[in-house]
Amino acid sequence: MVKWLNEKGLEDDVVISSRVRIARNIEDVRFPQAARKEESEKVTKDILEAVKNSNKNDNYKFFEIGRLSSLDKNVFIEKHLISPNLIQKPDMSSFLLRDDEKVTIMINEEDHLRLQILLPGLSLEEGWKLCNSIDDELEEYLDYAFDEKFGYLTSCPTNTGTGLRASVMLHLPSLVLTGYANNIFQAVSQIGITVRGLYGEGTKALGNIFQISNQITLGETEEEIIQKLKNVVKQIINKEREIRENLLATRRIELEDKVLRSLGILKYSRIISSEEAMKLFSDVKMGIDMGIIKNIESKDIINLMMLTQPASLQEYFKEDLDVEKRDIKRAELIREKIKN
Repeated sequence: MVKWLNEKGLEDDVVISSRVRIARNIEDVRFPQAARKEESEKVTKDILEAVKNSNKNDNYKFFEIGRLSSLDKNVFIEKHLISPNLIQKPDMSSFLLRDDEKVTIMINEEDHLRLQILLPGLSLEEGWKLCNSIDDELEEYLDYAFDEKFGYLTSCPTNTGTGLRASVMLHLPSLVLTGYANNIFQAVSQIGITVRGLYGEGTKALGNIFQISNQITLGETEEEIIQKLKNVVKQIINKEREIRENLLATRRIELEDKVLRSLGILKYSRIISSEEAMKLFSDVKMGIDMGIIKNIESKDIINLMMLTQPASLQEYFKEDLDVEKRDIKRAELIREKIKN
């Protein structure tokens, strides 16, 4: 079970999760790309000390990227707990993970510190409130690189200003099925909103899952960024629901056939790839959220989506599996979970 999915989130028929992430750097220390090892080690030490001093009741576990197996690193990525970029410099990078897995503090990724809040459903304001609170506590012990004109300084100029990236992970099967998705994505790109795949920039939208996030970090307050993104997401949610209702009214038998056929394949297949499974999971989740399938919960399908990814699957079975064996074991796991 993915811990951050334990709670029921708002608008969870369409919204899987909300993420709020801020980028910070330490004053007078070179950015991670240019830093020497001893500089990175000092940054790590200073951040760990700041967390220890500022932390009242939270429990964090510390992980050094260089000490993790390749499998463990990819499991953290598949659960969206760390970014793919964090593992690129294993001798310098590390992270702190809160025990409920809602808070990750990444150290020496693209910036010295990246604080991530991950919550179920549409929880942008709640995520920002928690993120801002932790950031304020850390800033009492860390000297951030800050410019009165430009705001927080970051290694990539597109993050300078607030340093805030907020994103919402949406399941949009009806928009994709009817061809509306591309038009909507093109429209939101004109107002400073970007659309990415399942694991962020440069990744595919597997299972009709998309990440919608802000592009602009300079010239707007954090609250304005959050509200603008929320307004756009709300419009996308309403359009997805409108199309679902229309499909039920005009193409119900075709829709039921698609959803139940996908459920049947998941129940009885003996070999299934990750990409095929994601497509079928998307159909089944749509069927659950539209009331066609009654005996399975939507969050169980989301958990299966993550549990059946390559690294997570191998962690579950405690085996090093090649592609063919993974596809067999994936089908076995899906049959077991859906049966139960």
